[in-house]
Amino acid sequence: MFMGEYNHTIDTKGRLIIPAKFREQLGNEFVVTKGLDGCLFVFPMNEWELFEQKLRTLPLTQKSARKFTRFFVAGATECELDKQGRILLPQTLREFAQLEKDVVLSGNLNRVEIWSKANWTDNNAYDDMDDIAEQMTDLGLGI
Repeated sequence: MFMGEYNHTIDTKGRLIIPAKFREQLGNEFVVTKGLDGCLFVFPMNEWELFEQKLRTLPLTQKSARKFTRFFVAGATECELDKQGRILLPQTLREFAQLEKDVVLSGNLNRVEIWSKANWTDNNAYDDMDDIAEQMTDLGLGI
């Protein structure tokens, strides 16, 4: 399980250090793709394969299913760690997530999310958590 929040920077060549705790769980090869809410998703290979299998079950005849699959798969890239524990993020993914310098890497159960610092702050204000908690209770997650 991935958890925790880490602040890092992307260098001028588009390289990002992956925190040691995440590197252990990700392994040497993993997948980075567009994520929801304007971040990037990072999946270990086994989790990506499970996600890919679910995408394959979506009906090809449904436009929204095709678009959903395309969103995740077209921009996906396999990444390998270099000797310094860094990955090279493709320019298209950096542009999608508005990653320039300061980033936040956040563990989120089966994946890591990579956020621009500004988007992390904007999207993860917790002033509405009471309302969200009520909705989660409706989904069967009572605390």
